[in-house]
Amino acid sequence: MATSNSPGSSSSQLLNSDPPPKINLLTMFRLGLFQMGLGIMSILTLGVLNRIMIKELAIPATLVAGTIAMHQFVAPARLWFGQLSDAKPLRGYHRSGYVWIGTALFAIASFLAVQATWQLSNSLAVSGWTITTYGWVGLLAGIFALYGLALSSSSTPFAALLVDVSDEDNRSKLVGIVWSMLMVGIVVGAIISARLLPAPATCQEAVGPVISLYNRPDQLAFLQTSINRLFLLMPAAVFGLSVLSIVGIEKKYSRYTSRSMLVNREDKITLPRAIKVLTASRQTGLFFTFLLVMTISLFMQEAVMEPYGGEVFGMCVSDTTRLNAFWGTGTLVGISSTGFLIVPRLGKQKTAQLGCLTVAISLGLVIISGFTANPRLLQGSLLVFGLASGITTTGAISLMLDLTAAETAGTFIGAWGLAQALARAVATVSGGAVLDVGKQLFSQPVLSYGLVFTLQAVGMILAIWFLSRVDVAEFQTNAKQAIASVLESELD
Repeated sequence: MATSNSPGSSSSQLLNSDPPPKINLLTMFRLGLFQMGLGIMSILTLGVLNRIMIKELAIPATLVAGTIAMHQFVAPARLWFGQLSDAKPLRGYHRSGYVWIGTALFAIASFLAVQATWQLSNSLAVSGWTITTYGWVGLLAGIFALYGLALSSSSTPFAALLVDVSDEDNRSKLVGIVWSMLMVGIVVGAIISARLLPAPATCQEAVGPVISLYNRPDQLAFLQTSINRLFLLMPAAVFGLSVLSIVGIEKKYSRYTSRSMLVNREDKITLPRAIKVLTASRQTGLFFTFLLVMTISLFMQEAVMEPYGGEVFGMCVSDTTRLNAFWGTGTLVGISSTGFLIVPRLGKQKTAQLGCLTVAISLGLVIISGFTANPRLLQGSLLVFGLASGITTTGAISLMLDLTAAETAGTFIGAWGLAQALARAVATVSGGAVLDVGKQLFSQPVLSYGLVFTLQAVGMILAIWFLSRVDVAEFQTNAKQAIASVLESELD
């Protein structure tokens, strides 16, 4: 627990009568550097490593999806990390220390995951499904679980920091800029990864059955060298971006102490009391369900898109990695424009509904591109899909940040992060599982992948129905009443 004379402590800030200044555009872009780093990491894990494991190392897609999804299945920890940042500041600051420590840990875990992958694929190729092979599967899953815990301990306090430093009138702009930087990270990560990855010579040019590169030792050695270098340099750069992103931000701009009724009673913000506030409104459950359905439907393609490009379109590793650049560019345009142009006109809720509808339509284009086997059409379809995803993301996240209470912002962000992370985990696993089922049902790969995209579109329509029942005003009223009840119980 921080002492009262620490630089960011509540009492020292309360002595300052001047309110914190409003964040400007430059500060918003600087905050976005952290999200940029997360975008780069998502490319490394769900783009590069996922593709290598399925296509080049011939590890079953369901197994790959399951191990990678472990970093999402530990998502319940987000509630605890969020509440911890509310109640236990590090060196006087509620958010910054957690962000930096978590970033350092997930950067290290990503490199360890790659090393475990090589051992798993070697054991599978040499010995088949032995006890040793299953042991490497378990270790890889454990590393991804640790990766997820580190990610939760940094990203949840960071999102709570966004609530702390913003006001309702500039929050959609902040979301637009910060999540645009996430897309910038995806695009930059895709471009840099493509340059550092093996040349097309390592690609299986023909569309057909997957053959492990362990049958081609020279190409495998080149692949390992390239991937190891990529997972050493990029995570180190991500940590640097994290430090640069938020250093000094919390001290100068945080409104936490001026908003919270519990600011002088931080030791009383226990997890049970925070959850009591969290569950005070039925709107919490409705919005939680919307986030689950929307996120699953948005990200089922993430685990299968690179293999889709490889099997259906005959693309190489570097080419399928670049697909993320098209999706990321479209999302970047969608997010950056939505926060400034669409949300002020339609409102946050209707913007999210519009986004869900356009995502469903764009997925139809992705399916059609598969029947043509035209890579350019696929790239264009992903550009449209990204644009629709950007509209959905901005509307949903802006609404999410409104659905918080200042006293327990970290806990609320943890809850919404829990919904999204669980959904991402389900999406990753179900994407791979549905693909495997599709391969059993259909002889043509395009139909197997099309089954995944069709289920996504149906889910988006369902998400619109759940969102139509969310009432922000009712939520805010219930949250205030619950906080007052917590304070009254303490007085009693």
